[in-house]
Amino acid sequence: MIDPLAASTRFASAGMEAQSLRLRIAAENVANSQSVGDSPGADPYSRKTVSFSAALDRAAGGASVKLRAIGTDNAPFRIERDPGSPAADAEGNVKLPNVNTLIEMADIREANRSYEANVQVIKQARAMVSSIIDLLRT
Repeated sequence: MIDPLAASTRFASAGMEAQSLRLRIAAENVANSQSVGDSPGADPYSRKTVSFSAALDRAAGGASVKLRAIGTDNAPFRIERDPGSPAADAEGNVKLPNVNTLIEMADIREANRSYEANVQVIKQARAMVSSIIDLLRT
């Protein structure tokens, strides 16, 4: 088992990596929220999802976060009538991605706050280590 301050830094680092991936996937979804298929009737961009699981970190002596999978959302695509679009089918309907920008923005905000919380944990652990070093000097 490692030092508790080092363990907290290790767990916070794993959390930062997870939230960074979550931010990247949500930003990719927002960026592709209007991406339609290449040909008439083709499927558009499908929303990506990310899931995590708890993983035992024996060295740190606790559970850490680990990527389980990056998948795609099975929700149906939105359909809009746009006969002028190159992706329109014979009836003039276009399949749009199953991305809800409002949900993605909320997910980005939540992931950002979680990332910042992990940064604060690392800052506090470093401050504690610095305080311990100062105490040992005197």
